[in-house]
Amino acid sequence: MSSPAAAPRLTSLSRGGGCGCKIAPGLLADLLHANSVAAPVAALLVGRDTGDDAAVYRLSDEVAIVATTDFFMPIVDDPFDFGRIAAANALSDVYAMGGTPLLALAVVGMPIKVLPVPVIREILRGGESICAEAGIPMAGGHSIDSAEPIYGLVAIGRVAPADVRRNSDGRPGDALVLGKPLGVGILSAAFKRDRLDAAGYRRLIDTTTRLNRAGPAIARIEGVHAMTDVTGFGLLGHLMGVCNGSGVRAIVERKQLPVLPGVLDLAADGVVTGASARNWASHGERVELDRGCSNACRDLLTDPQTSGGLLVSCTPSATDAVIAEFKRHGCEEAAVIGHLLPGEPGIRVT
Repeated sequence: MSSPAAAPRLTSLSRGGGCGCKIAPGLLADLLHANSVAAPVAALLVGRDTGDDAAVYRLSDEVAIVATTDFFMPIVDDPFDFGRIAAANALSDVYAMGGTPLLALAVVGMPIKVLPVPVIREILRGGESICAEAGIPMAGGHSIDSAEPIYGLVAIGRVAPADVRRNSDGRPGDALVLGKPLGVGILSAAFKRDRLDAAGYRRLIDTTTRLNRAGPAIARIEGVHAMTDVTGFGLLGHLMGVCNGSGVRAIVERKQLPVLPGVLDLAADGVVTGASARNWASHGERVELDRGCSNACRDLLTDPQTSGGLLVSCTPSATDAVIAEFKRHGCEEAAVIGHLLPGEPGIRVT
């Protein structure tokens, strides 16, 4: 009797992985603009106008609901890790609005005839483990038989309307604080090419499964004006969203950026994702890079971050409190990376 075939690598079943699967920001904007016909709703505090992280709907003066969904194809081959990463990434959108998660619903699309049932179970178990860490139930979900493995969550949270932090409320003079190091997409590209060592893989898993649970506490710090998370559009893409929504210009100090070890060397050797080039094509015309910014640096700035860090816009006097809150929640690499200025929306990297 022949033995059963081994399960294929999860990453071999998908064209992209993690937040690198996102539709390019320029195309996405065109798609949404063509369908913007909904009438305004007064209770909808945050909709899709500024491409924020989640929708927020006011129930009363004290309570608003935060709602989001996020799902993607595998960034790693271990099914349990894939489930954990996808769940942490989805919950991040609630935290980025200043909200606290309440419950989650699973979004599951699996090639049933390709992946063994135990592998699929491990993906679901990974997602449930992150929900348990966040202190919320996996209350249900929906599944389909799909050509590629897809997993993620619908996440529901709550927030006081006064504590909502949009990506569009940055102010000139604000400092920019980033909570996690950059380079997740580059590490994932190295993994797919069998060029990531065990230490690099541990760093990849550690940062992508770390919950951004500092978000609600940071939102309540006096002087915090805007917040978003850095995911598939890279640091420049999500910062551009802050600039566009807030009507400001950003300065990024590249030497202050927290970066995962080994990432710049990999990028210099051409180990990058296709999403990085798409991100640059979408907003690069409004980004000014100084002469010291190499191609590898540019690829880092546009690198899609799966379950990336929170980006906070706050008064300079609030930065110590913001960084202390990040560190209290395990984000030791948090750093001030730049500031906002009055001017035409755009970014300069110095």
